[in-house]
Amino acid sequence: MSDAFKPLLAKLADGQTLDDEDAEVFFAACLRGEPTPAQVAAAVTAMRLRGETVGEIAACARAMRRAAVHLEHPYEVIDVCGTGGDGLHTLNISTAVGFVAAGGGLKVAKHGNRAITSKSGTADVLTALGVNIDATRAQQRRALDEAGICFLFAQAHHGAMRHVSPIRQELGFRTIFNLLGPLTNPAGAKRQVVGVSAPRFVEPIAKALGALGAERAWSVHGSGLDELTTTGETEVAEWHDGRMHLFTITPEAVGLPRASLSDITGGDPAFNAAALTRLFDGEKGPYRDIVLLNAAAAFLVADKVETLVEGIELAADVIDDGRAKAALAGLVAATNTEVQA
Repeated sequence: MSDAFKPLLAKLADGQTLDDEDAEVFFAACLRGEPTPAQVAAAVTAMRLRGETVGEIAACARAMRRAAVHLEHPYEVIDVCGTGGDGLHTLNISTAVGFVAAGGGLKVAKHGNRAITSKSGTADVLTALGVNIDATRAQQRRALDEAGICFLFAQAHHGAMRHVSPIRQELGFRTIFNLLGPLTNPAGAKRQVVGVSAPRFVEPIAKALGALGAERAWSVHGSGLDELTTTGETEVAEWHDGRMHLFTITPEAVGLPRASLSDITGGDPAFNAAALTRLFDGEKGPYRDIVLLNAAAAFLVADKVETLVEGIELAADVIDDGRAKAALAGLVAATNTEVQA
């Protein structure tokens, strides 16, 4: 047992918060395997019961970022991803958005993992589409250069998480670690659209992104989904120019029809990959609509457009003229071809 962490654990047990320095030191130690499993479990459980602070979330993310395997590049990249955990088993929305954004001229560093609570995570559906998710960093860089999009497999870039993964599995409930994926992009994305699994995380995640140096970011929750939604109202906290702005979006306000959850319910990776392929082949319907809305947010956050309506029009053009499909084909090719030294 490491006695060094006992004073910190006592503070947490009393319901106190950790200052940024203490939190970062502790989480960095967790990623080196220094606290015992019981100490890690006690700390994250105490935070969960009290409610994680913005400072604690940002500190944990900083520790993860420092321990990560980074992808070097010269671009201003964007990431579109969610925390997961909404439990609604939808089609892969942010994955499709990544290709639309890349087809529209953005450089997309898509950070993701295999499914945890859903049937098909980003890594699962990309594998079904033919992408090599275990691509080398050279292949990732070439994909970013040539296709405008790369996939950063969380397991490969955050190996230090192996020290806490068994603890997370044994606890079986959400902890601070579940919030960190979108905050720890290995390519250093400073522009992001982040979906969160519950309304109470919308503002804290936006503030944490700001504390971590985001230039412009949206933290969103859409009527149960960790995406912008066409099924109801989306709550948005935007971090921009050092300030947070709160607002809501409805599909009707941006010219999209309202859908029901059953319209966008997905299945296993093969099912979701087939739906994404049909989408890029021109199939209309609720899946296309929700992808258009989320892609529009990505274009807006990247300053590619000035309004969501303009972003929706751009996203539709990118799909209809084959640029999204070409971005997917480019990622498949780049990740399955050896890079010559």
